[in-house]
Amino acid sequence: MIQELIEILILSIIQGISEFLPISSSAHLILVSKVYDFSTSSLLIDISLHLGSLFAIIFYFRKDLLDLKQNRKLFNLIIIGSIPLIIFGYLLHTSELIYLLRNIKVIAWTTLFFGIILFFADQRKINKNLSTNLNIKSILFIGLFQILALIPGVSRAGITITAARFLKFNRFDSSKIAFLLAIPALAGASFLGLKDLFKQSIEINSLIISAVVLSFLFSYMTVKYFLKYINRFSLNVFILYRVIISFILFYIIYF
Repeated sequence: MIQELIEILILSIIQGISEFLPISSSAHLILVSKVYDFSTSSLLIDISLHLGSLFAIIFYFRKDLLDLKQNRKLFNLIIIGSIPLIIFGYLLHTSELIYLLRNIKVIAWTTLFFGIILFFADQRKINKNLSTNLNIKSILFIGLFQILALIPGVSRAGITITAARFLKFNRFDSSKIAFLLAIPALAGASFLGLKDLFKQSIEINSLIISAVVLSFLFSYMTVKYFLKYINRFSLNVFILYRVIISFILFYIIYF
């Protein structure tokens, strides 16, 4: 039991931190599970980790979500921007093509390539902000980029921030757009997972509850402190991290 709780703690830390940073949570979860062969890895645990992150982002933005009168335009745009990912995610999931992409070679190359793309996007001059410049055209542009996040190693947060930075939104607003887009994305991923689970017996136990709670805590802290960090610093530390990880993976694969 202790070993299983430790595994849940590690997976929760990875999910909570990497889901909202531009470094790809799916890549990290796949890699750690492959390297350590965790006994707790399962569809139910994966769903529990994503639900924890979903609850955290909803709780963090609860004031914005509850104030629908003032923020109706913003959240209508978030729904519109999520439609491409929901459609393509469903098609890839039901066709099972998504499982063909879950390998270390794909992760290594996407981690490097999209890290470099993020670097160039982050050099853009700022002249737009979320409150006045986010419209249907820009959110669809970001939403189409978000489809690439279905490939492990791309990073959903990373690719949406990249798209927003290409459109010249400042780093804080780019990150907020990415976090708000995470709500439909996480909800959709959880729904598809639960849909598969309904075909089998589900047992809710202490490990499942621990996964949700721990993922919630680490996700909430990541969102809170990342938004503070991004107000003062660039994304270079995350880009450097991606490059280092990719070269470690290249060494494992090719040497």
